[in-house]
Amino acid sequence: MKRLSKKSTNKKNGNKKPGNKHFPTNQEILEFLKNSSGRVGKKEIARAFKLDSKQKLTLKKILSEMKLNGIIGKGRKRQIYELDTLPTVTILKVIEPDKDGDLMASPETWESNKFPPKIYLVPNKVRTNTPGFGERILARLTPAENGTYEARIIRSLATAPKQILGIFEIIDGKNRIRSIDRRSKSDFIAETPNTLDAKHGDIVRAVPLPGKTLGLRKVRIIECFKVDKVKKNPSLIAILDNDLPTKFSDEAIRQASKATSAPTNGRVDLRNIPLVTIDGTDARDFDDAVWAEMDTDKHNMNGWHLLVAIADVAWYVRPGDALDKNAYERGNSVYFPDQVVPMLPEALSNGWCSLNPKEDRPCIAVHLWIDSEGNLKNHQFCRGIMRSHARLNYIQVQEARNGNCDKITRPLLETVIKPLFGAYDSLLKNRKKRGVLELETPERKVQFENNGEVRDISISKRLDSHKLIEEIMILANVAAAKTLEKNKMHCLYRVHDEPSKEKLENLRKVLKSVKFSFDRGGILSTKRFNQVLKLSKGSPYAEMINVIILRSQSKAIYTTKNLGHFGLALNQYIHFTSPIRRYADLLTHRALINTMELNKNILEDDEQNLERKGEHLSFTERRATEAERDSIDRFTAHFFAEQIGEIFQGYINGITRFGLFITLKGTGADGLVPIRTITNDYYYHEETLQMLKGKKTGHEFRLGDEVNVRLVEASQHTGGLVFNLNDMKKSRQKSKSKIKKFKLRSKEYKSL
Repeated sequence: MKRLSKKSTNKKNGNKKPGNKHFPTNQEILEFLKNSSGRVGKKEIARAFKLDSKQKLTLKKILSEMKLNGIIGKGRKRQIYELDTLPTVTILKVIEPDKDGDLMASPETWESNKFPPKIYLVPNKVRTNTPGFGERILARLTPAENGTYEARIIRSLATAPKQILGIFEIIDGKNRIRSIDRRSKSDFIAETPNTLDAKHGDIVRAVPLPGKTLGLRKVRIIECFKVDKVKKNPSLIAILDNDLPTKFSDEAIRQASKATSAPTNGRVDLRNIPLVTIDGTDARDFDDAVWAEMDTDKHNMNGWHLLVAIADVAWYVRPGDALDKNAYERGNSVYFPDQVVPMLPEALSNGWCSLNPKEDRPCIAVHLWIDSEGNLKNHQFCRGIMRSHARLNYIQVQEARNGNCDKITRPLLETVIKPLFGAYDSLLKNRKKRGVLELETPERKVQFENNGEVRDISISKRLDSHKLIEEIMILANVAAAKTLEKNKMHCLYRVHDEPSKEKLENLRKVLKSVKFSFDRGGILSTKRFNQVLKLSKGSPYAEMINVIILRSQSKAIYTTKNLGHFGLALNQYIHFTSPIRRYADLLTHRALINTMELNKNILEDDEQNLERKGEHLSFTERRATEAERDSIDRFTAHFFAEQIGEIFQGYINGITRFGLFITLKGTGADGLVPIRTITNDYYYHEETLQMLKGKKTGHEFRLGDEVNVRLVEASQHTGGLVFNLNDMKKSRQKSKSKIKKFKLRSKEYKSL
């Protein structure tokens, strides 16, 4: 038998080259896409699996089916990628930074049903300008840890924000608008004919003009906000930047101006009880008054009877009226260092709804009976009429307790102030027993000169008088929640859920890196966090542990679902005590009035409608918090503008791949040390351990580390501070000796 030659065999089979008999499965194709570092197209897949011409046709059909079924996607230049992943080169849109300040981006197109992965923008040494919010960029992606990506910018793509809010300036006779967005330091050219008579220093809103231009983008001013005094800039910018409603409707103003005293018929007369208000020295609206006495019930020895009276805002603001619509839109009052954007017009917020001293006011009051351990034994709500016997401030009350009475507090010491502190001591026992999360959250306070200039930035002191009011208000809020639950009323709970599993796992890793343990087993409780905080006191890690535990917590929200309040260690909690400044409290008042059957015409919200309101009020609260922080940041930058080059002591409160966030001691001011300025080594970011680590030296920057920094920039437009590390070698030696001393002193900190 004649043997066929290899050549004749190939000819007979119709193939010049032998193909791969095994055709790849869909999973094998996906594995290849996942493990490939470069650009992958149909050609690269065929080459990898050694496919012949017929198999290549089959591959084309298979890839089309996989795309149709949502398994893969196709990007630029026919690049193929797994749909739940991203191609190596793609178009991204810059979004807001995460909670640690890292600049983030999202894919412009994402076809998967899953959430897109986190994408961190890595600074480009060649690129000088940081991309702004909403900017489109072409970027090269590299997979990182935990399914995240690092993006390196190739180039910016033609785009522009819809609107620009900035400061109008005249530089060398030319009109410029300097953006107030700290994520975008670009300037813009203002169109000359239509500047709306803007003057240097005014705040303007502008829109980009169409067409491509070289250099700075041209814009047209559409709104101009006149600024008379420099001190008004920070708050006004925060108001405009966060779109806070500031004008009440004409009907709401008319309604507020026509308000009069509430009738006393049907109300419990509380005017002879010496209720007092205790607030800050600069407070203008007073929505809560308190009083206490020893309980006379022989079955409650050493117990206390408290009375909390809250302004009856529901009498003046009825569901669906103009005042109600305006209040709901705002959601809450917003407090800036120099002004307030109130939830209600001044005629109500500082007038008929404010518990001003020596004036009759309608109220919703609750009697509270607690035992010697601070446990709530009984409570009773009523709709009453009260008269504040004195307007006190926290410092006055604290001084009175310390034995330094003034002419106002002296006659109230025995009848009001001492009993309040007696009840407070019992409430503290209950707080400790529950295990309330004891985190330190310092607040900055801006102090002004008479001419409006910033005199000082400091950390507000927490006095026992502050804590007294806080504990009594918490007790009243719990009583409100219990009452509404008992009566099966729909209501908005103030919910603080326990930390997520992901955040807890990250917390464990960071704690483990500094020899603290936080076991996975057992029931999660605030007491476990408090134990870590207690053991860390006196250690070099105390600041760091306080920060990471704070950041591991969930955000508090309003919802109809009672998930409890984790931070306060309470099974049910609701907001009741501040209806002048929080709409959620007004909803609670209306529900309580219905339970007391005092006003049948207040319609009850159904659960679905209440849930929608809860989402809105959670949003307005976040918006207010952001605006308040923005304003304080800009006032702080004003204060530090004259201190460029000076050296400050601080500690690291945040670590990102872009640098270190520093909080200064004494003032609480925050700023950034860019990573590019730390030149003694190449530092890489270990996200799970919350640290920067030097590649050569092994030197670590951790949360809570004390540092000396030099101020190099204070932007009054954006409120941003930029620092450089000062004498880093000395700081490193000091840090090492401090850790060594700590380890020799105590071993109990190493675990729980």
